[in-house]
Amino acid sequence: MILKLVPSLWSFQISQNYRHPRLDNHFSSINVKRNSNRNMIVCGLRKSYAKKPPSRVLSKEAIQVIHSLKLAKSDEKLDQVLNSSFTRLLKVDVLDLLAELQRQNHSHLCLKVFNFIREEPGYNTLLSLYSDMILLHGRNKNIDMAEELFSHVTSKGLKPDTRMYTEMIGAYIRAGMMEKAIEIYRSMKASGCSPDRLTFMILIRNLERIGEHELVATLKEECYEYVEFPNKFIKEVEQKHSGKTEMSQSRKKISGGR
Repeated sequence: MILKLVPSLWSFQISQNYRHPRLDNHFSSINVKRNSNRNMIVCGLRKSYAKKPPSRVLSKEAIQVIHSLKLAKSDEKLDQVLNSSFTRLLKVDVLDLLAELQRQNHSHLCLKVFNFIREEPGYNTLLSLYSDMILLHGRNKNIDMAEELFSHVTSKGLKPDTRMYTEMIGAYIRAGMMEKAIEIYRSMKASGCSPDRLTFMILIRNLERIGEHELVATLKEECYEYVEFPNKFIKEVEQKHSGKTEMSQSRKKISGGR
């Protein structure tokens, strides 16, 4: 028998030693313009929300539990399934099960499973779990639950990472709360957590769509501080945004000519 050592699935960092960036004053005095006649077209966190194939093959036990959860018609039945089944599952199976429910967008079942395991050792400080749930609630525009999860992390003394901040920004944008998205971006920088390419892409595209050109210019300047090859990145963002705008205008012309 050959044994192969693999990195632990349960390794994680509670905090990261980010350098503290300069705090730009541009955002502290700029408010997002409101225009009731303008519709915000939201660019989501991911390229597509279509159901993707599972990244791992689910174990037989995990599949059985998923079926049982789907068949449960009440919270009481769900609790029975959780209490009777989860003690027999390996941690990797629990994570795979939760990921599969998220992939299928079963938000209620995800929340039940998450609440069942969130305080268990090995899960309670796993930031990726909270980020996944914030993403799920953001997609479903359940902003109150996303905020509750984010606050729960900070109340436990944990430090949100770049992904968690970015998922929270995306959740606010999908809920039409751009001012809150900018606010959480400021908090992200103030905490010493560095925004990444996805953070900037989400903010720049959506601010462009609502005509916030001053904020966009400020964000592009900050790309030079945080993003590798900033000129190339900014060009890519502008090209993608321009292409989508032209496509949208073409569709309007076609529909208007019918």
